[in-house]
Amino acid sequence: MRVIFMGTPEFAVPTLQKLANSGKHIVIEVFSQPDRPKGRGKKLAFPPVKEAALDLGLSCYQPESVRKSEVIEHIRELQPDVVVVVAYGKILPKELLEIPRYGCINVHSSLLPKYRGAAPIHWAIYNGEEESGVTTMLLDEGMDTGDILLAKTCNISDSTTMGELHDQLKEDGALLLLDTLEGISNGTLKPIKQDETWATHAPLITKNDEVIDWERNAEEVHNQVRAFNPWPGSYTHFRGERLKIWKANVGVNLEPLLKIGEVRVHGKNVYVGTGKGILALLEVQPQSRAKVSAIDWARGQNLELGEYFIAEPDEE
Repeated sequence: MRVIFMGTPEFAVPTLQKLANSGKHIVIEVFSQPDRPKGRGKKLAFPPVKEAALDLGLSCYQPESVRKSEVIEHIRELQPDVVVVVAYGKILPKELLEIPRYGCINVHSSLLPKYRGAAPIHWAIYNGEEESGVTTMLLDEGMDTGDILLAKTCNISDSTTMGELHDQLKEDGALLLLDTLEGISNGTLKPIKQDETWATHAPLITKNDEVIDWERNAEEVHNQVRAFNPWPGSYTHFRGERLKIWKANVGVNLEPLLKIGEVRVHGKNVYVGTGKGILALLEVQPQSRAKVSAIDWARGQNLELGEYFIAEPDEE
């Protein structure tokens, strides 16, 4: 097939690589979002998909909008059989969706119709799901509402982080896309309508989502810490400064039980009271400092009895 590939972040890279190296398909052009300022120096940086495209010897087109008539006409002139979309970051207009012979196929990092939206991996872990997966679907004008083509499931353990699930799903998605194209080309794959009764949403992560609410139970806080590791991180405040929590476990009960937000060293561990249960901290990051083990942090603070974490957002 003649394929246009649209993608931007690291998640999309394995799919592009496997597609380009498949020997069965021709990637006629790669679309990615424009270069953006990055880092402290705010220097323009290539998106990961652009870097991968150049490494593969493919041209990369980076329009600010895919809705402009000249972009639509450019795609039409390329005569693609299919447009593959993986975390491109832009909604495609109907006029574009109708161009390719086999439609526009999206690789989405959830088991649709659950977790439609921008952050499906984060919210699946945040909500304590025990499984996730990837889905290929035909794009329509809605937000992840198109007909399902194929899906692949994977398990989520109680220690899986967002980063670990992301890395697994990006590889699973690449293989699933190749299987999807094979099924479409030989006529064995039939689209299936999504069941709207199972639909859930996965919106963008906000700054308020990062704040740990210690009134939630220990398992829920643990899920939040996993869901936002390595990005954007979960934090609380201690002695007026931000403290990021990177790793934790649901802890054993302590006598007497800790109050909500109360933090205490017990033996070689650091525990925090929640709305229900105790959370054991494993790795933290003080403000403007590197990550350290929770016990090393607590010893450096000379932690006293009756000290509390405060659930409040950073001041703007």
